[in-house]
Amino acid sequence: MDILYLIRSRREKLSGNAARIAEAVLDDVAFAAAASIDQLANKAGVSKAAMSRFARLMDCDDLRELRLKLARASRVGQRFLAGAATPVSPFHGQMLADIETSLRRHLDGLDRARLEAAVDLLAGARRIHAFGMGGCSTVFSMEVQYRLVRLGYPVSAYHDPVMMRMVASTCAEGDVLIVLSLTGALPDMPDILRLARGYGARILAITREDGPLAPLADVVLGLHLDETDFIHKPTAARYGMLLVIDLLATELALRNVDASQELLRRAKLALDEYRQDGDRLPLGD
Repeated sequence: MDILYLIRSRREKLSGNAARIAEAVLDDVAFAAAASIDQLANKAGVSKAAMSRFARLMDCDDLRELRLKLARASRVGQRFLAGAATPVSPFHGQMLADIETSLRRHLDGLDRARLEAAVDLLAGARRIHAFGMGGCSTVFSMEVQYRLVRLGYPVSAYHDPVMMRMVASTCAEGDVLIVLSLTGALPDMPDILRLARGYGARILAITREDGPLAPLADVVLGLHLDETDFIHKPTAARYGMLLVIDLLATELALRNVDASQELLRRAKLALDEYRQDGDRLPLGD
């Protein structure tokens, strides 16, 4: 159980020593996680016996369990524990600057040889499966599907780990699995990738190069994470992932310009007839 949630949710009902301990913990979670029980007791101005009673109030068997839970809670980092800082006003400009920085870093850091290798993989694929779990990786796995299906590629997107495992078991030589993850820290994914590779699939990973998924891929298109202390805005790194997808799709389209143009023309015609609108609208929506 989340120990900080327990302390905060029960804080109003605490009194005396227990209230003082709760205040000491919530006032400086990093200190509470790193301090010894004696140090925390001194800060709260209570005895070690009072600390033991507080541990039981927080559903801990003993002081050791309380310390372990506090240490676990502190792992999210200080930016998620400190009091909410007032953002620089207006923060909209800073958000745009972070996005621009992310896009520029991804473009400048893109390995052209790896991009070509990724295009080679996809251009000759029998089937393409896009796997993504979590936030933007889920959305962008569908984005991969939307980008490539209009170019005539047999592509599908999956987000459920059980379904991914089943899909991996049906893979064969000629299949390519695109895995998308900003962090690469997906407990289910390594086994899924190994399963797919065991049946002959090739792996294209769009993830951070030093993450746990990169060593399992045939080709890695690296992502860069530059997180700020302003935790209330979405990560700008997702724009880097989108840029990589757009570059990949465009390079694929340019591999066979005439065929791509014909397929895009058909899609545009079908959508224009459906929407009954002008020819300068985007092909999609």
